[in-house]
Amino acid sequence: MTDRDRALRELALRLLDDAGAGSAPIVRAGHPALRGVAVPYDGQLDDDELAGLLALLHRTMRAAPGVGLAAPQVGLPLAIAVVEDPGVASQEVASVRERVPLEYRVLLNPAYEQVGDDRVAFYEGCLSVPAYQAVVARWRAVRLTGQDEHGRALDEVVTGWPARIVQHETDHLGGMLYLDRAELRSLAAADETGLRWASQPRPELAAEALGFPLP
Repeated sequence: MTDRDRALRELALRLLDDAGAGSAPIVRAGHPALRGVAVPYDGQLDDDELAGLLALLHRTMRAAPGVGLAAPQVGLPLAIAVVEDPGVASQEVASVRERVPLEYRVLLNPAYEQVGDDRVAFYEGCLSVPAYQAVVARWRAVRLTGQDEHGRALDEVVTGWPARIVQHETDHLGGMLYLDRAELRSLAAADETGLRWASQPRPELAAEALGFPLP
């Protein structure tokens, strides 16, 4: 094991010790871990340690609450993310955004590439950039590759809102925040006005009022 890998393991174990049965603090924009390229996961942790880290990421994501969490968001620059989305109550929003429930899953060393040329633009936020949201145009469908928590290869096409989640979390592992891809004129605080924009199935009213283009 290299010195770098030993340091990553020690950091992961420290996170586990500090959190206990609770959740980990989520680092926010400005933290260097959010702007570096995560180190590929290559067995730096033994099976029990990895299981503990994944459980911690899952608890932290749910407690926030969020629909995805990447290891750099707790200050650990390893290429690991977890995702889970129960969906939304509004059938119209679910239909327009193709937001189907996404079962909990683990992504090790994920990567994506576009499938087709369709891009869709919706409001999204980030646990590391709290209290704000902005419209991001993302690929409607992507090919996801990587491994699961057992080291099994992933190679599948993901569409709709699950594809958005995959792109968002994988971007974290490359040091990118959603704001780097956002239409900044759409940026809105999570107050009464901003939540009204974000609750619309499509951000057409926000685009008209705030003066930003939609694809």
